[in-house]
Parts: sequence; C-alpha cells; structure tokens
Amino acid sequence: MKLTILGCYSATPRTLNNTTSQVLEMNNHMFLIDCGEGTQVELRRHKIKFNRIKHIFISHLHGDHFFGLVGLISTFRLLTRETDLHIYGPKGIKEVVTLQMRLADSWTNYNLIFHELTSKESELIFEDEKVEVYTIPLDHRVYTNGYLFKEKPGERKLNASAAKRANIDKAYFNKLKQGFDVENEVGEIIPNATVTSDPKKPKSYAFCSDTLYREAIVPVIEHVDVLYHESTFLDKHKHLAEKTKHSTAKQAAEIAKKAQAGMLLLGHYSTRYDDIDIFKKEAETVFKPVKLSKDGKVFNFS
Repeated sequence: MKLTILGCYSATPRTLNNTTSQVLEMNNHMFLIDCGEGTQVELRRHKIKFNRIKHIFISHLHGDHFFGLVGLISTFRLLTRETDLHIYGPKGIKEVVTLQMRLADSWTNYNLIFHELTSKESELIFEDEKVEVYTIPLDHRVYTNGYLFKEKPGERKLNASAAKRANIDKAYFNKLKQGFDVENEVGEIIPNATVTSDPKKPKSYAFCSDTLYREAIVPVIEHVDVLYHESTFLDKHKHLAEKTKHSTAKQAAEIAKKAQAGMLLLGHYSTRYDDIDIFKKEAETVFKPVKLSKDGKVFNFS
C-alpha cells in the first residue's frame, strides 16, 4: 500500500503548497482521492501514469477538493484516453462536470461514469476480487464523505515442499491456497494448516476529509491501519473549528485513539500556521504514532 500526497493544505493553493489530493496504490489499483486545483500538474511531477487512474473519489463539492477535476478530465480527453473513468462523489458532481463540458463542447471520447452519493450511512460503493471501498459519512457545511479502502484477504501461501512430502497431487494446490483441506494420493485428508501459511495481513486506509469532530465514524474505521484525518486547526483555535465545521489536530488524535488505528496521518492545514510540526506535537499528546502529510511526500505502508 503506497500513498502519494499531491496536496494537503486547506482553502487556496500557494506557491509551494497545494490543496487536497492524494493517490492511493492498493493491490494494483491506483485511486485518486480528491482533486484540488493543480492536481494534474502534481501527477506529472510525480510521474504518475494518467491511464492507471480509473477511479476518482471526491469527498465534497468545496473548490479546494475538486476544482482540478474538470481540467484533469479534459486532459484525459486530449490524450485520447479510451479507458472508462469512474467518479464517485456527492449528488451534483455530474451536473457540475457535464455543464462545463457542454458549454465548451468538449465531450470525452471515453466513458465517464458517475456514482452520485446521497446516503448518510456508510455504504459499499466499490468492490472487486481484491479491494472494497466504503463511504465514511462526515459532518461538514455541505454533504461530505470520507472513504475507507480495504484489501480483501489474499490466498494462503503454499509450502510446495510440504505438499509434495504429504503426497498431494498438484491438481489440488489451488484448493489449498483457498484454505481447504484436501485428500492426498493415498486417501488421507491433509489439514490445510500443515502445508500452507497465513497470507499477508490485508491493509486498510481511511481518508477523513473536512469534518467536525464526529465519534460516529469510529465503528466504520475501527482498527484501520492508517487513518488520514483533517486537522485544519490547532486546539487554541478550536472555536474556529466548531464555527467552520473542521477539526483540530488533537481531535483527530482522539478519533484515532478511539478507533484503535495503527497510525494517524494529519493534513488539511490552515495556512495561518507557519510551522506544521506543532500539529504533530499536539496530536501526540493523545495518540501515537502520528505522521504529517506534506506536499510530495510518499508513504509506503508494507
């Protein structure tokens, strides 16, 4: 599981800082999460192949989270993309995108598939044989979701030498990988655990975009390996967080602690602060380990 931070500041892009956008690589998928202004420039800077992005997840319709989307869609068109593109986001996102495309008479030459979200309860919105994606209902000034990405358990690891010693025909190897006991060549039932080992533990990643402190999300993200949670303000500006429906670094840490997350990743910093290291220090008074999102930072979670 690999995460590339394309932007992690709130409100407006600056010379050296971009608004929210991330790329999550999980089980051969490349998911784009939010698409703030300038996202496609950062994708190029990090040499991320555009054609590998097949699913885009937009948390809400505030500009610092989706103003780069139409530009990216248009660039895909200019590059003669043919692969389907799925966009998940709040109801209204289709209207916003297609209106601009209609007025510019620049329809895509690939299938643009919208999945508009309205539920205030967590729901499964994407699934294949390797990955599941769920919404995380948040509390912001407009309808907003975070997203929970979960790997499915892989096949068991086969010990071929042990299977051979147990006189198991190769025709049964796939069943062993699937966790079944099998019969060997002399009619004995061979327990699966004697010739296989557990697969690598599945990873999970939760992206919690703009939100007021909300304990209701804890059951959805419980035991997540990595939790990204917005931390727009420090605790001394908690009153501003309440007014604007954002969170503080300390509140993000409290959510991580209650959810028993493996790691907390902070981001969406207000540009009023010159030093973001203090966000980490504040969060660590409640929960550890804590890491800071930074533009261009790449995290490899093995």
